[in-house]
Amino acid sequence: MEFMKMGASHKKQVNRLNRIAGQVNGVVKMVEDQRYCIDILTQIKAIKSALTSVERQIVDEHLNHCVHKAINSKKKSDANEMMDEIKELLKRSGL
Repeated sequence: MEFMKMGASHKKQVNRLNRIAGQVNGVVKMVEDQRYCIDILTQIKAIKSALTSVERQIVDEHLNHCVHKAINSKKKSDANEMMDEIKELLKRSGL
């Protein structure tokens, strides 16, 4: 399969993931400093929410670009492979 060069949306996703990594490091510091549990849990919830947001963006990008391109190609095997990947991802997500 062909992969695209990193475009503007990918750069935004990388930047967001780097910020999330910073948040995770902040939580490590909070635990080390024995900060109040509710404050730590609040930060963990924020991290989970941020990861879910990035995950949704990446799935959307994949469907709108990669899967769309495979479906519009003349190679039915590429489209089938993409569809199988999406089905497996959904299965692992509990859907």
